[in-house]
Amino acid sequence: MKQHALPLLLLPSLFLGLTLAALSLDDTGFIYTGFNGANLGLDGMATIKSSGLLQLSSGNGERKGHAFHPDLLHFRKVPGGRVQSFSLSFVFAILSIAPNLSSHGMAFLICPSRNLSSTGTRGFLGLFNRQTSGNASNHIFAVELDTIQNTEFQDINDNHIGIDVNGISSVRSYYTGYYDDSQGNFQNMTLNSHEPMQVWVDYDEVTIQISVTIAPLKRSKPIRPLILITYNLSTVLTDQAYVGFSSTTGSIDSQHYVLGWSFAMNKSAPGIDVDKLPKLPREGPKNSSKAMEIILPMASAIFVLVVGLAIFQFMQRQSRYAELREDWEVEFGPHRFSYKDLFNATQGFKNSNLLGVGGFGSVYRGILRSSKLEVAVKKVSHESRQGIKEFIAEVVSIGRLRHRNLVPLLGYCRRKGELLLVYEYMSNGSLDKYLYGQDGKPSLNWAHRFHIIKGIASGVLYLHEEWDQVVIHRDIKASNVLLDGDMNARLGDFGLAKLYDHGIDPQTTHVVGTMGYLAPELARCGKASPLTDIFAFGVFLLEVTCGRRPVEHNKQNSNVLMLVDWVLDKWHKGLLTKVVDSRLQDEFDTPQACLVLKLGLLCSHPVPDARPSMRQVMQYFEGDMKLPEKMPESLSFGMQALMSSEGFDSYILSQGSTVVTNGALTGLSGGR
Repeated sequence: MKQHALPLLLLPSLFLGLTLAALSLDDTGFIYTGFNGANLGLDGMATIKSSGLLQLSSGNGERKGHAFHPDLLHFRKVPGGRVQSFSLSFVFAILSIAPNLSSHGMAFLICPSRNLSSTGTRGFLGLFNRQTSGNASNHIFAVELDTIQNTEFQDINDNHIGIDVNGISSVRSYYTGYYDDSQGNFQNMTLNSHEPMQVWVDYDEVTIQISVTIAPLKRSKPIRPLILITYNLSTVLTDQAYVGFSSTTGSIDSQHYVLGWSFAMNKSAPGIDVDKLPKLPREGPKNSSKAMEIILPMASAIFVLVVGLAIFQFMQRQSRYAELREDWEVEFGPHRFSYKDLFNATQGFKNSNLLGVGGFGSVYRGILRSSKLEVAVKKVSHESRQGIKEFIAEVVSIGRLRHRNLVPLLGYCRRKGELLLVYEYMSNGSLDKYLYGQDGKPSLNWAHRFHIIKGIASGVLYLHEEWDQVVIHRDIKASNVLLDGDMNARLGDFGLAKLYDHGIDPQTTHVVGTMGYLAPELARCGKASPLTDIFAFGVFLLEVTCGRRPVEHNKQNSNVLMLVDWVLDKWHKGLLTKVVDSRLQDEFDTPQACLVLKLGLLCSHPVPDARPSMRQVMQYFEGDMKLPEKMPESLSFGMQALMSSEGFDSYILSQGSTVVTNGALTGLSGGR
């Protein structure tokens, strides 16, 4: 039900009509207690259900939905004046078919137009697209309720609330939850809890502060907001704008609902009577009759008894089966952990222990109760059949590898539907967080960077030439380099590794890896080899030295900058030292830096046979060999043009995506 406050003044003349309408709207508010009969502006998947629920999205796939209050609101008393104070509240719920998984989220927004047909789906929440995100001309303010972690947009986790201004990367975000008024303790909440929750958003024109608060339904608004930020919305919003909601779907079947909504200008939003809100759709079977209400207690007791006996017998069979070992486990398997030990070590795989999310699973920090040893537990994704292959590859390969510059695998666990790998915990995290200042990490000095580079080179040499078999890592990059307590570099994530015997020609396989690090010949023949690892290592050298990503996308002109091309161009102009990371402030060993840069270009040479072996790389580093005074003339190449000519799709090239294909390159988005 929708209620509009009546204008305080009648219109005495046509001459004063426009001004009085604006003033009356300043003091109006609206409230929807359910949406039956509401004249909302809907598009895409958005619909009003017969129950009165506003459903923004449902199902899966790349689709979106928007719902807007029909009237333009006047956010300024006079054109060009400051944005007035406003207050709003809404009740929402997110449901999905998978527990603790959802895609992708929803948002409240204020924008100058209801036409958002050109906006992106998935990670962009139907608010922006890759070209428009970050443009001041958007004039969009939004509060996102995000259930997917997208590292491209600096998301803090897969269960957070953020304030977005003209772009999908939040200006401020925080883990979902609220502060208890009685003790002030922070109480965690899960957006995809299948339970309705209430959100309050307030803007004060005097202090120019934005506050966002959330709490379970039927709980009063907490005194302390979840997010409080100073931001002048007068620099963002237009004189008149629409208010509404946006949502998008992804790979997991999810539903996003709004149950009630209120808004007011220059005063607190009207309170929502939560007892009058429509009910969420039932997720369990309905009682067919009153007789069932009488019989149900007895039937439930019998059912519980029967199910308990069935579960007991099932668990006995499962425990007997769990003791079996497949052939590859007997031959290669390291220590096997119990699931209970890992569950307890990670406190039930709590979000607060989440270290990161990769292409094939999540990594959690834990402490083994028996030994008090800190570990990192990787849960390999079991949604795809690819996950089993990655799990076996990692156990088979790294389970027997022993080198000071490789992350040691301590053991593993297999459970129905879950595959877990247990590593030694690397307390200083991944290298890329230091290169790009993530999580407040300081920049590394040159001595540290050179030490890391030599360490990874030593580890790759061990993989290629010094172990029993040849191991091709196939995903060498900064985010897969971890730093231990002494800042020693360890190469990890062997989920894409490929093994074969020395002296054997590797067979053609699927193209896997990360764009920007993929050798050009992979698109042509699909054959991974030590030389394709060398190519990725060369790009890694440039990345560490320059402090820049291998592929950078210019949002203004949609151009793609390949790091290899940029360094090569500077070298030809005699400006090689100018590419060294500016955060070093010219405090670096110039001969060492030039050696690393030239070696990086040589390793990332487009012609495989022109690249050095990893043993030669180590000899260059140790000074046992000198780089050729005159580098090969064929080193004058444009990597972007070359990659395009080899079949790397230009869209994928611009994304820096992880690639796993069955013969043709495909960009896989991590989602938001």
